[in-house]
Amino acid sequence: MTPSDNDIRAVRAHAQLLTAPAADVLAVVGSVAAVQAQSTPAARLAIRARSQGLTAPDVDASHAVTRTWLMRKTLHLVPTADLRWLNRLFGPRNAQAGQGRRRQLDLTDELCERALGKLQDLLPGKALTRREILDGLAADGIALDAKSQAPAHILAYAANRGLLCRGQDDGTEPTYVLLDEWVTESRTPDEPHTELAHRYLTAYGVATAEDFSAWAGLPLGLCRKAFTALDAVPVGNAFALSETELSAPPCPPRLLGAFDTYLLGYRDRELLLDPAEANRVNSGGGMIAPTVLIDGRIAGTWHTKRTAKLTKVVVEPFGSLPRSALAGLESEVDDYGRFLGETAALVS
Repeated sequence: MTPSDNDIRAVRAHAQLLTAPAADVLAVVGSVAAVQAQSTPAARLAIRARSQGLTAPDVDASHAVTRTWLMRKTLHLVPTADLRWLNRLFGPRNAQAGQGRRRQLDLTDELCERALGKLQDLLPGKALTRREILDGLAADGIALDAKSQAPAHILAYAANRGLLCRGQDDGTEPTYVLLDEWVTESRTPDEPHTELAHRYLTAYGVATAEDFSAWAGLPLGLCRKAFTALDAVPVGNAFALSETELSAPPCPPRLLGAFDTYLLGYRDRELLLDPAEANRVNSGGGMIAPTVLIDGRIAGTWHTKRTAKLTKVVVEPFGSLPRSALAGLESEVDDYGRFLGETAALVS
C-alpha cells in the first residue's frame, strides 16, 4: 500500500525531529545529516525547532558541531567527528567548481597557494576573525579587498583544501581555525557516498535519488548508485530505508527559520509547498524565508519586529489557519522567545 501524501509528510517531519525533539545540539545535527548554515541565526533556529530546552548560547558553545563549506559549496553545520571524511568527499569537488569565480576575482592559483602557506603560519593555536586574517595576509604582501568577495572565496578554498574550518564566533564575527587542531576525533566510513546516502534518507524519510542529488550537489548517477547500495525500499516514486516506519504522528505547528533543511532537502517540494505560494518563500537570489509549518506543510511565512521590550513574531499565512494551529504557534512563539532570551508575542 502506497502511503498518502499526509503520511509521507508526517514521516518526513518525524525524520527531521519536528515531532520528536532531541535533547542536545549534536543529536539534532547528526539526525538531520547537516544544517545549512550560511546564516548563523537561521542555523540556530533550525536547531531550536528540533530540540527541547536548548538556548541559542548552547548552540554557539557546542564544539561537537562545526561549520564549513560542504554540500553545494554552501556552509553547513555538521558533527565535528564527521568533518574530515565530508571534507574529503566535497572539498576537491568544491575547489574545482570554484576555480572560475576565483579567476574572476584575480585569485590566481599561485596567489591561492601563497595564501594557504601564510594561513598555515597565522593560525596555529589561534582562532582569527576574517579581518585579522586579511591583516595577516596583507602583511605578507597578499592584499585582498575586504569589501569584495575575494576574502570569502579564499577562505572557502582553504577550507575545501582541508586547511581550516569555522571556529566559535567572536560575538557576531565568525572565526577560523586550523582543521587539524579543531578536530580531535574522526570517523571514516568505508563507503562515503553510501554513508552520506544513508544519512540523507535517515534525515529526510522518503525521497528520490534526484532529491539526494539536489541536496548534496553530487552527480545523479552517483546518487542512484548510492541508493542501490543501500537496498532502499520503493515508496511510490521515491525510496526509504528498510527500517523506516512509514507511519508517524501528525506534525505539530512549527516556526522554521530561514533556509530550513525541511524544505531544502528535496528537489521536488510540491508535497510540502503549494507551487502557487513558492515565490513567497523563495523570492529569488537564493533567499529562503522563515516559514510556518502546519501538519507538515508550509502554510505561511513569518518575520519579527523588535522593540526594546518585546519581539513581535508576525505570521503571514497563505490562508486562514484553524484555531488549533494558532494555539500551537503561540506555544512556538513562547519557545522562540525562551530560546533567544527575549519576550516574544504572536501577531497574525
